[in-house]
Amino acid sequence: MTEARQKRRKQAHDNKAVQPHLRNRRPASNKQITDREVEDIEERSSPRTPVIYEIVRRLGEEEMARPAVSLWWSGVAAGISISFSLLAQAILQTHLPAAPWRPLVADFGYSAGFVMVVMSRQQLFTENTVTAVLPIMAAFNVANVQKLARMWSVVFLANFAGTLFAALFCTFTPVLTPELKNGMLEISRQIMDHGWLDMFFRAVAAGYLIAAMVWLIPSAESAQFYVIILMTYLISAGSFMHIVAGSVEAFLLVLNGELQWLAMFTGFVIPVLAGNIMGGTALFALIAYAQVMKEI
Repeated sequence: MTEARQKRRKQAHDNKAVQPHLRNRRPASNKQITDREVEDIEERSSPRTPVIYEIVRRLGEEEMARPAVSLWWSGVAAGISISFSLLAQAILQTHLPAAPWRPLVADFGYSAGFVMVVMSRQQLFTENTVTAVLPIMAAFNVANVQKLARMWSVVFLANFAGTLFAALFCTFTPVLTPELKNGMLEISRQIMDHGWLDMFFRAVAAGYLIAAMVWLIPSAESAQFYVIILMTYLISAGSFMHIVAGSVEAFLLVLNGELQWLAMFTGFVIPVLAGNIMGGTALFALIAYAQVMKEI
């Protein structure tokens, strides 16, 4: 039995208690629905919203309980993996002809790093803006707030350590062709085209989309890959701002002398970090909790 089918069996078993009326329903032919047919109906139905909420909340609890060293190295790995988003974009853009549709196709490369991070369960800060917050809403206390602060700080710093390493590697080693390096720098320069307020609201949109991706994954099963592609493609195509993926571009500009360290932190890190947290936590997590707070 496949893992997806096992999950559906378990969900069907959990839902029997809340759907007993199915057992007594009689169709027009006056034949009673069998237990197996009820199970098949439940297997093919989407998980209820409280079920999705509980899956994401438990995932957040599990992640907050992990040792700091595990969170750190998982976060570093995520930072390195996410750098392949910029690389894949540059590869596509370098090889595509100059045409109005080129950016729309090249933006698909942005999803590459996110697929690596999410499918391998590496720690990405923006995912934690929803998973780690739901346990706080379920039980707001000092211990949970401390766990959240610990997790956010460790994962955020680890992500930045990973993206800085990737930018150093791309800048000071001959791993890239001159054309590919110029393509990465060309894409990276786009982050300097926006003001502080502009970046903040673009980051709110990105934070909401990442939180929505996390929320969709439990019910996506074998379609998880496509959910990740869709949500992250929208971030790139919409020129929204993601703090970790964008830090690769910012570090690359700094290391190549096109951006100052102070300008990077004040003009990019602060507004984008605040916007991602606002979009993932203050908007999506609160709305997600509001949907189920009377049912859980």
